[in-house]
Amino acid sequence: MLKFVAKASVVLIGALLASAGQAQVNEHTFRISIAGAPGHPSVMGAEKWAEILKQKSGGKLTLKVFPNGVLGGDVQVLSAVQGGTIDFTSMNSGILQTQVKEFAIFDFPFMFESGKEADPILDGPFGKKLADLLPAKNLYNLAYWELGFREMTNGKHPVNKMEDISGLKIRVIQSPIYIDTFNALGANAVPMPFTEVYTALEQKIIDGQENPFSVIETSKLNEVQKHLTITNHIYNPQSVLASKKKFDALTKDEQALLMSTLAEATKWQRENSRKLAEDSLANLKKTMQVTTLSPEELAKIRAKIKPVIDKFAANVGPDLVKELQTELEKGRKK
Repeated sequence: MLKFVAKASVVLIGALLASAGQAQVNEHTFRISIAGAPGHPSVMGAEKWAEILKQKSGGKLTLKVFPNGVLGGDVQVLSAVQGGTIDFTSMNSGILQTQVKEFAIFDFPFMFESGKEADPILDGPFGKKLADLLPAKNLYNLAYWELGFREMTNGKHPVNKMEDISGLKIRVIQSPIYIDTFNALGANAVPMPFTEVYTALEQKIIDGQENPFSVIETSKLNEVQKHLTITNHIYNPQSVLASKKKFDALTKDEQALLMSTLAEATKWQRENSRKLAEDSLANLKKTMQVTTLSPEELAKIRAKIKPVIDKFAANVGPDLVKELQTELEKGRKK
């Protein structure tokens, strides 16, 4: 069985295909569903994957990208991928905790300091260890893409200190740790599919939300939000998921082409995501009031949410948390 974590070494699989004529590659059209709008880092990653896949397969393998959640919200799409009615999706890795509790570790606040330090963790034994838990749930985690660090917006007032969060109705993804984190900070956390967020903000059903800069810009949330607070509170890896049922039905050569082209697209996606974050922040500053929380305020937030982290650390397993922290410390010492 292929190991379903994208690594640079996976590219070598493609070399095993001597030629398109010798390879067992039939014509297929795949669908990948993503909740984000065009220009979203994962949408762009999927488009790049589609481009490379078409080229390397001689046009035999086609990947159609469905952005804006047109095939459903994350929970609905995840179920469809498990059932085999949708081939692929890309979504926050933490959402997978509904299937495998250990994936909640990717939602832990203030775990990663940068995307570059996350890359070797996700591509190495730790990322593979979690990916290997998903086939039992009819899913393959083929790669980890980057969404980036989450920031907070709201339409009521600037958030200059922790206490300013109190009372705000903040949309969060449908993940228990997000709900508990923002409730601990005094907000009223409102779990909601991303496809409903713009309208909810526009109608003032909620006061704010939290997402990376590129998502805020591409989904035009700055049209219905005035205040942006830079917190970098959670780093979001995105799992590129495949239907086990559909993937297993492919030939070895077709699987190899999908994996080798995905590895190439993954490298591009991460680099592009980091550039998008810089560009999006610059653009958002033109229309939003931007505040960066001080180290002192961030320290207060960390202290306030420590019981939440402790609670979920006990749930995912203290040994797993220690393993991740050990790997992070090794990387920081290099």
